[in-house]
Amino acid sequence: MDHTQPYSDDYLQGILTSVKTIAMVGASPDKTKFSYGVLRVLSETGYDMVPINPRPGLEEIRGMKVFPSLSAVDRPIDMVEVFRRSEDLMDVTKEAIAVGAKVLWGQIGVVDHDAAKLAEEAGLKVVMDRCPKIELFRPFWKPKLHLGI
Repeated sequence: MDHTQPYSDDYLQGILTSVKTIAMVGASPDKTKFSYGVLRVLSETGYDMVPINPRPGLEEIRGMKVFPSLSAVDRPIDMVEVFRRSEDLMDVTKEAIAVGAKVLWGQIGVVDHDAAKLAEEAGLKVVMDRCPKIELFRPFWKPKLHLGI
């Protein structure tokens, strides 16, 4: 896939409607950080969010248990969302493949075409330089009006 071109609505919708458990590599407990807001919105939307942060002593964010790495997570991971620098994406990609993730999603500004190629060769769907929180509110997304407040 050419990741320099826009992703189709069907491609993004297919990912966002099929994944349930999302591991966020680079999750932050700092309420002023963008990753914190994305973690909050995705969790409140109904995704099973798994914060990944190796900081010693960091045990939870928003009541969610924090894991030091993808390999330490205690359940299957559907999608790995990456809030790290682009140069870290290759290592995260290798971990995502090793744990059997189905999707690798690089946050806005996170791009590594070699990592994307490796992930796709391993059977993962890949999105780079996009935010799932933003994509949730695009016109193709159907509101979940049946959910309680």
